Amino acid sequence: MPVRDTRRMEFGICVASRPSDLGYVVEAERLGFSHCWMADSQMIWSDVYAMLALAAERTTTMRLGTGVAVAGTRPSSVTAAALATINELAPGRVFCGIGSGNTAMRIMGHKPMPIAEFDRYLGELRSLLDGDETTVHFRGADTPVRYLMPDRGFVRFEPRIPLHVSAFGPRSLQLAAEHGDGLISSAPADPEVVAALRNRIDRPREEFSFANLTTIVVTDEGEPHDSERVRRQAGAFAIAGVHYAYDQYAQFGRRPPAHMVDFWSDYVEQVEQTPPEVRHQRVHLGHNCWVLPEEERFLTADLIDRSCLVGTPAELATRISDLDAAGLDQIVILPPLAEKETVAHDVATKLMPLL
Repeated sequence: MPVRDTRRMEFGICVASRPSDLGYVVEAERLGFSHCWMADSQMIWSDVYAMLALAAERTTTMRLGTGVAVAGTRPSSVTAAALATINELAPGRVFCGIGSGNTAMRIMGHKPMPIAEFDRYLGELRSLLDGDETTVHFRGADTPVRYLMPDRGFVRFEPRIPLHVSAFGPRSLQLAAEHGDGLISSAPADPEVVAALRNRIDRPREEFSFANLTTIVVTDEGEPHDSERVRRQAGAFAIAGVHYAYDQYAQFGRRPPAHMVDFWSDYVEQVEQTPPEVRHQRVHLGHNCWVLPEEERFLTADLIDRSCLVGTPAELATRISDLDAAGLDQIVILPPLAEKETVAHDVATKLMPLL
């Protein structure tokens, strides 16, 4: 594996897009967070590109992008034009995170984009973001498409907009390596897992970045990992992993991870009280924003530890150094809405100076 340069681990924020939270983005920039990944899920949050345009006007140094845009809900030409518009507002600060729609598509009762379609979409999008003409598949036809007036202030393709591909399985990781400038994942924050994912990407580290979505809770000495405060600050992200596991169980029949086995049958029974025809509207309620009261009982210490980074400043600094050595370049935190300012402040003031 290539030796990494001397820059420190980067820290980004992922934002459940909501206009009233723009102040949080501004404060995160002041605190030293390098990236803002604005979430895109049409049926639970605000429009991602409206939010990015507002953020572009309110920030000066933070890099801004989709975290992640959903390929299945927009043609590649629409995604490219939207991002190139933001690049006109904030030149050189824009990136594209793109995924097949594990949450956004299922919330609408549909499966994520099939891998072959995602492959084609990524190829189209990369060419369009470079300002090139490319063949775009739309409404059953393949036609040559290019942006007709790129030099009149409508859009900007330079500086180049990096493409970060959301990937989990072997085939999607291969697509990330083929089409992307980086990987955005939400894998367990475990050095062995990070190293395994990095090793699947046959690209030099200095030209291909790896960002991982999680959240961080900086604890006091002796504070248990399932304290009331930790549950408040880590719970929404941890429970979102249970939502994802249920989607995998419902679609593919996959067994839950070991740290969910003890409560799995009770969780499935609770979810499946909702009729099948509208169950897709139930699974992701509160998604990464808060924990539903009826789901609090599933929030175990083991679930929190497997999903999030929790520990004292010294403990976290050691863990993050190990993740860096394994191949991770950026940690993206997604705290719950009510605690996000506190979490970001703790990470910036208690942890980041140690790194």
